[in-house]
Amino acid sequence: MNLIRLGEPEKRKNNMVTNMRYKLSELAAFLKREFIGKDVEISGCNTLMDAKEGDITFLANPKYAKYLKSTRAGAVILEPSYAIDEKNCIISENPYLDFAKIVSLFAKEQGEFSGISEQSNIHKDAKIDKDVVIYPYVYIGPRAKIGKKTKIFPGVYIGEDVSIGEECIIYPNVVIMGGCEIGNRVILHPGVVIGADGFGFAMGEEGREKFPQIGKVVIEDDVEIGANSTIDRAALGETKIGKGTKIDNLVQIGHNVKVGANSVIVAQVGIAGSTNIGNNVILAGQVGVNGHINITDGVIIGAKSGVPKDIKKKGIYSGSPIMEHSRFLRTCSVIQKLPEIYKEFKQLKNRLELLETQLKRDQDG
Repeated sequence: MNLIRLGEPEKRKNNMVTNMRYKLSELAAFLKREFIGKDVEISGCNTLMDAKEGDITFLANPKYAKYLKSTRAGAVILEPSYAIDEKNCIISENPYLDFAKIVSLFAKEQGEFSGISEQSNIHKDAKIDKDVVIYPYVYIGPRAKIGKKTKIFPGVYIGEDVSIGEECIIYPNVVIMGGCEIGNRVILHPGVVIGADGFGFAMGEEGREKFPQIGKVVIEDDVEIGANSTIDRAALGETKIGKGTKIDNLVQIGHNVKVGANSVIVAQVGIAGSTNIGNNVILAGQVGVNGHINITDGVIIGAKSGVPKDIKKKGIYSGSPIMEHSRFLRTCSVIQKLPEIYKEFKQLKNRLELLETQLKRDQDG
């Protein structure tokens, strides 16, 4: 079903359309969900706590259910068990996902420039497809290829022989070094560096000598990489990020790492070289992963964990070094009681020494 826009977009601020309206029934049809209550007009999106009349919001985390009755939102997307008579609701089995789809209707892409700026520096041997947007002060090297409908913001460096697919967004000050490959619909946020040299040195008689990093980085389709993250080029062969994987800000991925499809890597993770990460893996914030190891599909690793060796079994792991998450929780419980345990241990030790002394006296007597 095509949505009917009840108002023309006006001037846009903060990535939101200020005068876009939909009927609640239209939004429900868009999501292929049912709604209950009045067929109100929706003109924006916000949280349960901050929503005002005309906004749509959502409830996915039970700890926010206490705000459901007090929210001023015009409508709420929620699971059937939370529906209440006095609220206009869209009934959903996945409120967070459905809310994200609704937000996309109101969101505005960054930037309003169109065409190819005369202030960009594009090598004559580069191949630029149609409908590409290239902002001022972009450099594109020889034999680079840019796919259609890709948008490249100011300050981007694209080296020689780089390939970038269709409908990509390359935000300001991204660096893509020579020979790297970027798939379709990839988003690179500001400051991302793709293809810097991996950290490889050989010990020589006069110190450490650089091992030339002559491989490349391959970023597959639908990958998103957060601000100031770095993906090092391979020493030999490829460093690869699999289709649909999402990488947060400030992540370091070393040379020759392979990350599978649809994985999630959260901020400040570091992955050492030549490690293989499977499909649908989640690495929470500040996880450190050793080099030359393998992590199987579907593994979840908790924040601040250290991974020194292979993980061959799907599951949830935490700690440094890692252990199964249930064991980690028991360990944490014991650690919190260590002062009391130590105090009791000393008391028992003293009692034992007294008993041994008494026993010796009895034997001598």
